[in-house]
Amino acid sequence: MVDVQPPPLRTLDDFLLGSARFSVPDVRNLDRWNNRIINNLLYYQSNYLASAVAFLLVVGYFQPLQLILGATVVVLLFLGFVWAAENKAVIRRFRRNHPSLALAAILGSSYLLLSVLGGVAYSFSCDFVVLIIFLRLRSLKNKLENKLESIGLKRTPMGLLLEALGQEQEAGS
Repeated sequence: MVDVQPPPLRTLDDFLLGSARFSVPDVRNLDRWNNRIINNLLYYQSNYLASAVAFLLVVGYFQPLQLILGATVVVLLFLGFVWAAENKAVIRRFRRNHPSLALAAILGSSYLLLSVLGGVAYSFSCDFVVLIIFLRLRSLKNKLENKLESIGLKRTPMGLLLEALGQEQEAGS
C-alpha cells in the first residue's frame, strides 16, 4: 500500500468536452470492450471518483437514508465477494475464469437487493458515471499511462480494486 499513487485529475476537455471521444461499443467483441472499460477506469479513475462523489452528494442531500442503505449494500456485497473468492475455491475459479461475469454478478445482485430494499436512488445516481465508462473510447495518452500501470511502475487505487475483482490480467492490454 506504500507505493499506491492516486492519478491526477484529467482536464475537463480530455474527460468530457472537446478531445473526449465516445462511441457505442461493439457488443460482438466483449473482450475488446472489457479491455477498453478497464483501461479507461485506470486512466480516468480520479475523474470518475469526483463525478460519482458529486452525484452521491446530490442524492445524499435529497435522500440521505437511501444513500446510506445503497452504499452499505454495495460495500457489503463487494466485501462478501472478495472474502468468498479468497476462501472458497469454487468462487475463486469462477472469478479467474469469468471475471466480467463475476463483476456483473456483484453489480446485478446489488441492484436487485437495492430494488427490494427501496434504495435504488443510490444506484441511479451512479448511472451517468457508468454510462461514460461504457461509451468512452481510449486516447493515445490513455494507452501510454495504462502501459505504465501494467508493467508495475505505478500502483493506483483502481488497479488494486480491479485486482480484487479478478480483472488484473486484462488491464493494460
